[in-house]
Amino acid sequence: MGIGRFAFTPLLPMMLHDGVVDLHSGGWLATANYIGYFFGALSCMVIRGEPVRMIRWGLGLTILLTLGMGITMAAPFNSLLSGLEQPLWMLLRAGSGVASAWVVVFASGWCLMQLTQLRAPRLGGIIYCGPGIGILVTGLLAGGVSTINWRASSTWTMFGVLAFALSVLIWRTFNGMPQNAGAPPAAAGAAKHTRESALADHSAHRRHKAESRMLAFAYGLSGFGYIITATFLPVIARAAMPESRLHDLFWPLFGACVAIGAWLAVFIPVHFDHRRLLCVCYLMQAAGVLASVLSPSLGGFAIGSILLGLPFTAITLFAMREAHRLALATQSPANRVIGLLTAAFGLGQIAGPPLATYLVRKTGTFSPSLFAAAGALILGAALLFLISNRSPAGADH
Repeated sequence: MGIGRFAFTPLLPMMLHDGVVDLHSGGWLATANYIGYFFGALSCMVIRGEPVRMIRWGLGLTILLTLGMGITMAAPFNSLLSGLEQPLWMLLRAGSGVASAWVVVFASGWCLMQLTQLRAPRLGGIIYCGPGIGILVTGLLAGGVSTINWRASSTWTMFGVLAFALSVLIWRTFNGMPQNAGAPPAAAGAAKHTRESALADHSAHRRHKAESRMLAFAYGLSGFGYIITATFLPVIARAAMPESRLHDLFWPLFGACVAIGAWLAVFIPVHFDHRRLLCVCYLMQAAGVLASVLSPSLGGFAIGSILLGLPFTAITLFAMREAHRLALATQSPANRVIGLLTAAFGLGQIAGPPLATYLVRKTGTFSPSLFAAAGALILGAALLFLISNRSPAGADH
């Protein structure tokens, strides 16, 4: 996933330098990937295929579509396309988003079920270190090859080969879905108990329904709040520090912090109010976004990358846990509540890059869009705090 979704970010400055895209078309390529991820996540709600098969399909497509970007961007093929390259790249990036969604959803479910059977469910957060490690490795590689004047097409091809090598290493690990892949008996009993409690209190049921919608809106604000920095961080840093050679390190720093944050989340007790934890994460990311605007310097970008990265996958973990709680409280299938959150998050991601490139054309700077992103995160934190005050944790039990 670190390659399929996020390798685009460190490659965007190289693509701009090579003249194959401008900032506006680059923003739409990013948006195409987010649209693909959005529809890919929604498709996971209705796909009934064997999880291992879907994982392998996603891995294979990630390899082919990443290689496709490198091949079609190379000079011989690019000249043959004669103006059709932009629509083709949009399709390739959208397809890569779909493949990434399949891998993360089905691999998460498969791994978490294996860990449940091994009686080690707390280790589940560790698998979300993967995207951060992918961001770190691709960021360092892109920064390294840019110093020796590699073209973006060659780097896309290199990342496709890397995706192939990593897939070969793990291909045999996915050896079929374990038996009885539904909810564990204890969880099923808890679900039955919660459903009976909800039926006994109709007002609580309606409150939880409203809370699900508010949580989805707040989660959508998170998608919008982080995505502008996550898409354009290397471009913003290069514009602010044109003489520095360190601007290519901020994106790998972000990836390292994503992995560290996912690992640290494993140690947070599961009984904590996840809405309050989300508040803290949102405010950390808002501070990270503002740091790069208020102090466009080495220190500002470093602090911003750290504060944006540490809560990145922790937000997903806490939101999914809260979605499961609300699904039980409202007698809804968990995938329906998770799908609502995923859709809202996807819409937030989709809105970010077009707004950013539009405001850059109007103002010549990313600052207005970054202020809007920070404002969205602060609004989301305020909303989550309000929800947690109106419905304290444990009040529905």
